[in-house]
Amino acid sequence: MEFIAASTSSGDGLACFNRMYLEVTTEVGRRIGQGFFTDPDFMTRLDVTFANLYFDAADAARQSETVPLAWRPLIEERANIKIEPIQFALAGMNAHINHDLPLALVSTCADLGTEPQAGTHHADYQRVDRLLDAAEQSVRQSFESAAERAVDQHLQAVEDLVANWAINSARDLAWNNALLLWGLRDDAVGRGLFLDGLAAAAAQASQLLLAAV
Repeated sequence: MEFIAASTSSGDGLACFNRMYLEVTTEVGRRIGQGFFTDPDFMTRLDVTFANLYFDAADAARQSETVPLAWRPLIEERANIKIEPIQFALAGMNAHINHDLPLALVSTCADLGTEPQAGTHHADYQRVDRLLDAAEQSVRQSFESAAERAVDQHLQAVEDLVANWAINSARDLAWNNALLLWGLRDDAVGRGLFLDGLAAAAAQASQLLLAAV
């Protein structure tokens, strides 16, 4: 993430998401070291697996045809100056949470020989929500003051656009989708159809978040 931050301009749509994600992952790593999570080994593996899916998408951005569908709206619009940084940040979180997180959970469980509902996995997963609350609040507060929005119809329109998307709600949905995906792990056809639908839904949500208003 530090490399992406150093190699992209501040106005790049991917950089807008990367700044937020770097802040969150740094805090998660710090909390793992402090004993915040009951099962630090599981959370460390999940954190790495999850981040690698983002890195794969960022690497694929060099050739647009290889970008995962869920990430395509953000990558395609990353240079659009009519889109505000908060829209890019939330579109990135949408793609990463609604698409990548269920995959990361299932992959982590398979690698460690466990399952999503075993032990304290769900409780630790929910502990991350506390950290994300602060990160989401910070990025929203950075998006102009209420007074500025009141006199700028464009900024107010953007605020209205992103108001209905929330990280914790997305994570609740991601957990449920991970359970469904776990149940399909031995059904190649069903798993493929489910993943296609997951990617399409995430892409559609990002398109809405990235609408130039």
